[in-house]
Amino acid sequence: MRILITNDDGVNSSGIMAAKKAVEDLGKIDVVAPATQQSGIGHALTLFEPIRVTATHLPDGSEAFSVSGTPTDAVIIGIYEVTESKPDLVISGINIGENLGKSELSTSGTIGAAMEAAVHGVPAIAVSLQVTRGDIKFHDGHVDVDFRHTAKILNTVTHKIIDKGLPSGVDFLNLNIPSHPSSEKIKLTRLGERMYKIHIKKRLDPRGRPYYWIDGDPIENDEFGTDVYVLKEERCATITPISLDCTSKLHIMKDWLD
Repeated sequence: MRILITNDDGVNSSGIMAAKKAVEDLGKIDVVAPATQQSGIGHALTLFEPIRVTATHLPDGSEAFSVSGTPTDAVIIGIYEVTESKPDLVISGINIGENLGKSELSTSGTIGAAMEAAVHGVPAIAVSLQVTRGDIKFHDGHVDVDFRHTAKILNTVTHKIIDKGLPSGVDFLNLNIPSHPSSEKIKLTRLGERMYKIHIKKRLDPRGRPYYWIDGDPIENDEFGTDVYVLKEERCATITPISLDCTSKLHIMKDWLD
């Protein structure tokens, strides 16, 4: 078993070390991740500047590769350049902060990396840990977070993929872990309707020119059975199967085209 680990928090993130420890007994591990914090970059690909790859070391002394690009870049470099053979599984995470609902399917770099692995035919897990402190979600480097429960869940899910593979029609899994779990259960969920109320902050630079910060607050009004509901209300790990085929049901367009 060959496992490629990446993330969007950067190669120096505590989460990537926790992911490695969680599954290092299951096979050969390669770590290839962005050099810096890339949260919110989604499925972006670097096309107009060169990508640099630098060998580095994790806190346990093992080798990793730092990529001067996005999580998607790191997956492509990892699959086709760094690893000796195509990986059997890609793990993206452990992300600091949950990735829930439809809104983060397109904005999360953690999910974007798993999606890219699936594009190349490699099963993948995007794994994220809910945190209660917003200031550490975008930290670039070590954070003091307890990953023990998340690591245990990740190991369990990885074992299942090794033993069974992913079901037909499932390309990757979005796994979210509560910060204060009520049990060790993993519940199957669907994507919630979680969206964001956008805030745009306009400021002036020292030359009097305007610049902007885009921010937002999550709007969580979700139904029973969604990833948002289960993580928040039931405090259970959620696993959401994702397919790359985003095609809507074709029959609903027939009358529209007439």
